[in-house]
Amino acid sequence: MSRFWSEEVHGLAPYQPGEQPRIPGLVKLNTNESPLGPSLRALAAIRAEAADSLRLYPDPEATALRETLAAYHGVRRDEVFVGNGSDEVLAHAFAALLRHEAPLLFPDITYSFYPVYCRLFGITHQIVPLDDAMRIRIADYRRPAGAIILANPNAPTGIALSRVEIAELLDAHRDIPVVIDEAYVDFGAETAVPLIATYPNLLVIQTMSKSRALAGLRVGYAIGDATLIEALDRVKNSFNSYPLGRPAQAGAIAAIEDETFFQASRATLIANRALLTEGLSRLGFEVLPSSANFVFARHPAHDGAALAAALRERAVLVRHFASPRVAGYVRITVGSGDQVGLLMTALRTIVSV
Repeated sequence: MSRFWSEEVHGLAPYQPGEQPRIPGLVKLNTNESPLGPSLRALAAIRAEAADSLRLYPDPEATALRETLAAYHGVRRDEVFVGNGSDEVLAHAFAALLRHEAPLLFPDITYSFYPVYCRLFGITHQIVPLDDAMRIRIADYRRPAGAIILANPNAPTGIALSRVEIAELLDAHRDIPVVIDEAYVDFGAETAVPLIATYPNLLVIQTMSKSRALAGLRVGYAIGDATLIEALDRVKNSFNSYPLGRPAQAGAIAAIEDETFFQASRATLIANRALLTEGLSRLGFEVLPSSANFVFARHPAHDGAALAAALRERAVLVRHFASPRVAGYVRITVGSGDQVGLLMTALRTIVSV
């Protein structure tokens, strides 16, 4: 029945999310979800909102949540925007800020939603290759552009730019929007949020899905100059005036306020990442330096797709990308200590064959 589709739909190649199978005893290390679970304070706040008040619309401006985020990041409330996960916030940013006559720039190896949004919104773009070490080189972005978007840490490589490098990029492009997608920043990278006071063209996007373990709640947000936030608001209010429900707003506030749990969780995952990296290296893997809650690794004697398939046969799920430059790699979410142990047991068997 595709004859009823709008013309634009025929040309879309939608983003493919990580597999969400139901396999008994599965070690699920393919979608960068937290193995530790959310803050108990967040869960209590979500449950408390499951009440008669659900018959009423939520605050369309998410005022309390935006105030909480503003206080946490040291900005003003009018410099904060919230939405249904960072993917929706990114979509609003693409529509509101990134469509210009000159091309949008982003890396050839990065979050694969970026080219999808470019097709959806009709945005001219150019890809900028990572270097041979799979790193973003700021010097490569010294070219004419209408806007720039970078994931930092980059995905799926996990490699991060420093705040100094982000400032260097902004200094070279003061007259165009620059979006820094910080979905994984809490696992070891430097946030660009402090640069917002100096660079009115900078928008930073974060999520509650990874380091706050609230992927199922769908809360993302952006921080930037009030004029950028106004542009996002205009798009949001032309699409969905009530993006976040009452439980989502309450749970996100409680998660931000539970700083003790947050710091303990991220410390555990950073420690587990070190154990995973060490274990993979002992088995002969090349592991890229990661500042995220995953590692990107390849083995000189084993194809990436074959490794992922062999692990799946042993009920261990990792992510493989078929793009030529990264086809040899697998992306492995940092799991719990037990999950890392089960992964390493499976890999020892596979690589010894």
